[in-house]
This record gives sequence, structure tokens and C-alpha cells, in this order.
Amino acid sequence: MTSNRPYLLRAMYDWISDNGLTPYILVDAAAPGVQVPQSAIKDGRVVLNVAARAVSHLDLGKDHVRFNARFSGVSQVVEVPMASLLAIYAHENGQGMMFPAENQPAPTPGPTADAMPKKGTHLRVVK
Repeated sequence: MTSNRPYLLRAMYDWISDNGLTPYILVDAAAPGVQVPQSAIKDGRVVLNVAARAVSHLDLGKDHVRFNARFSGVSQVVEVPMASLLAIYAHENGQGMMFPAENQPAPTPGPTADAMPKKGTHLRVVK
């Protein structure tokens, strides 16, 4: 199946915007294909205001988020691959959504209760 991340991103963006709040995205700046100004990166991550009033030509595509924004008065193109997107949230109250890591192998199932060794109970009847 395809990733649900772009669909969740667009839904959360609309929900945050429709409530009059400011959508921000958290991005893993070290991920391949991320194009953001180096001055905006802190601890390998970057927080970007993606409100309609802060950016132009916003494209919340299936594979990327792309827009133009001003950094220190200079207009720059920002491109964020969908896989590098970590979260979207409302700046004013922090409500939003963290995205799980993509391309992670599925966890292997652990032993079932039947396969676990039987232990005696540590409880006893007290009269």
C-alpha cells in the first residue's frame, strides 16, 4: 500500500487552518532531499511555518512538501520529501500529529503466552 502520510498531512493542515491556527511542520533536516536554509536547522531538525500567509505556492504533494518562503528577507524554495516529515502541529496550542518512521521493518512477533514458560504464582491464600 502507499503511504498514508500525505493524506494525514493534508487533513491535519486543513483542520489546523480551518480553526484559525498556524500550521507548523517538523522536518528531519538530515534526510536526503531536504532543501531548507542551513540557518534554519537546529539539532538536525527544522520547524517551518506553512500557513498560507507565510508561504507561497504551497504544494502538499504525495511525495513532497514544496513552497516558497522568505528567510532573512530572501525568498527561497523549500522542498521536504514526505519521508522526512516528522510532525504537523498548531503553533498556538501544540495540537497536531507526529508521523511514524517510514520504511521500518515490521516488528517480529514475540513469544505467545502459550510459548512462555509456566511459573508458579507468587500469590497464596491467606485465611
